[in-house]
Amino acid sequence: MAISVTQHAHLLASRALGWLHTHRDRGALPPGCTAELAEPDTVYKPLGETGLAASLVLREAVAGSTELRLARELLDFGWKQLGGGSMLHERLLRYPMMSDPLETYAHYARCGYRHEPLELLLRHTTSLRSTRAAEVLPNRRLAVANAARISGFDRGDDGDEGHRTGGTGGTDWAGLTAATWLGALPEPWLIDWLTAYSMTHTVFHITDWGRLPERLPDDIVRHLGRWLPVWIDIWAEIGEWDLVAELLIVDNCLPEPLGDAAVWERLAGIQHEDGLMPRDGHPVTGDDQERFAAHHHSTVVAAVAGTLAVSRTLGTR
Repeated sequence: MAISVTQHAHLLASRALGWLHTHRDRGALPPGCTAELAEPDTVYKPLGETGLAASLVLREAVAGSTELRLARELLDFGWKQLGGGSMLHERLLRYPMMSDPLETYAHYARCGYRHEPLELLLRHTTSLRSTRAAEVLPNRRLAVANAARISGFDRGDDGDEGHRTGGTGGTDWAGLTAATWLGALPEPWLIDWLTAYSMTHTVFHITDWGRLPERLPDDIVRHLGRWLPVWIDIWAEIGEWDLVAELLIVDNCLPEPLGDAAVWERLAGIQHEDGLMPRDGHPVTGDDQERFAAHHHSTVVAAVAGTLAVSRTLGTR
């Protein structure tokens, strides 16, 4: 079964990464774009999401030489689009309460891309009570905390007691986790689409996208081990492929992934030959730009899911 999961996951990730590389120009910033983005989710977010997928391909280092080259080229492309970090710096100067400059920077910083003025500013903003107390959803607090950890702005070392006890030496990971829906060990049958996405991101950020599976509390691990297969089955039945792929990422953030080969085979079978991963069960229609807008995120998720599954089944983590 492990070999089967590896094969399907590798195919999924390789094709998705190829599609992201082929269509990277469709995620470029429009001419005249400035740091004052009116709609960052449609203009700016794709660069960050592609950067995430590419950074994890390089981090896990289980892809072939072609995929590793494509991942580096995607990061180079995104970094150039962001002005080598200057756009993130300007955006943070204008909107110091915004977390997206830090969260976007983290994917590039992970792979060695650095911008000194932005780092100086981030050291300041991440130390402020005001930014740490910004009123956002609990899983979003974890996202910011993980971005700070990746980029080196966490208040405390990964190995200190802060992540377990909530001590002043570092981020209160236990407190942040307990504040989430998943941290409450909720009734598994009362879950909706949006809550499921929040749950997946809670796991992503606690474990830094599978790098630290041991950071998941034991009670959450047991809860997910019992109910994750049920949730995957439910959303696969109605064809919510983007969410299914996110749930498979969750699986590979567990200390011992479940690795259902049948689900991976089904997901790889739904993926288009060119690498596009359909968002859901509806027909993929429209021109190339509309297809990119509708299915870019799900293809990023496919690349991440496949990459982490290959890494875990090969025993690299």
